[in-house]
Amino acid sequence: MSKLHILGVDLAKRTFAACGTCNKGCVIFRKKLTRSQFQKMLSDLPPCIVAMEACSSAHHWGRMARAAGHDVRLIPPLYVKPFVKRHKNDAIDAEAIAEAASRPSIRTVAVKDEDQQAQAVLFRTRELFVRQRTQLINAVRAHLAEYGIILPQQRRNGHAFASRCRTELDAAPSEVINIVHAYLRQIESVDTEVAAFDVKIKKGALRNGKARRMQTMPGIGPMTARAVQAFCPPTENFRKGQDFAAWLGLVPRQHSTGGKDRLGRITKMGQRDVRKLLIIGAMSVISASERKGHCDDPWLARMLMRRPRMLVAVALANRMARRLWAMLAEGCDYDIRAAA
Repeated sequence: MSKLHILGVDLAKRTFAACGTCNKGCVIFRKKLTRSQFQKMLSDLPPCIVAMEACSSAHHWGRMARAAGHDVRLIPPLYVKPFVKRHKNDAIDAEAIAEAASRPSIRTVAVKDEDQQAQAVLFRTRELFVRQRTQLINAVRAHLAEYGIILPQQRRNGHAFASRCRTELDAAPSEVINIVHAYLRQIESVDTEVAAFDVKIKKGALRNGKARRMQTMPGIGPMTARAVQAFCPPTENFRKGQDFAAWLGLVPRQHSTGGKDRLGRITKMGQRDVRKLLIIGAMSVISASERKGHCDDPWLARMLMRRPRMLVAVALANRMARRLWAMLAEGCDYDIRAAA
């Protein structure tokens, strides 16, 4: 154990596979551990590099390993796959994780603390409830369309949809009316929960200094500001704003060869929630400039004259991501004159 340099761990629900290697990359031991045995092993081992795939429960075990004095490296599964030899099982996966962690250029995922993960759970739960509300509303509209009752699309306000639906239920049979009332009760319940989550996110954005700073940029609201804090690693993990934009998947996909640059659509390889919110915020900035009849940003005005709106929105989202990184790294508010 004194020669142990990297401990590669293949995580699971109950049974973990561990592979220990020395500083030369040779395998010292392979073990099959339960959850309690793995927890005891982390406390008994001398300080070393503990490498795991960035998957479910990885951040929990990363915090435990860090508390035991180890250096934790969470590696995306996409970067581990090339090191898997021939067949696939837990022991081979653990060895591949240890070999990937030994590469100096391998990219790792920052370990999240409990508060950051709690914010991520809040966003995920709100998104799930919004999808469920949309499904319930669409189901009611489809059922009532069979009886000639056509209701408008309305996904953001469940209470408004329920009140509109109750006024037009007379043409349906009594049994269908009872079923639709059950739908409407569920829609109003989910709508109340979504509204409570929105209030919680807005209050959190008001209390947090970094979130208030991010909201000084046009197109960034409480939802986007808190999503950046919930899902994105610290700014110190990126050398520059372009790296942050690339991590979000807002840069063109490359297929270059022979000195020829071939750029395609954006990679969409990074964090989906933040990327989606940035593009929505960019579209709101473009819509506001069109309503006003003039644009404060000269770059945006030139782009809108030459390119389609959606392409400009994605380019503006990339620009917003780079500016967000600069604002957080330097601790300054947004300045339209400096940006222009």
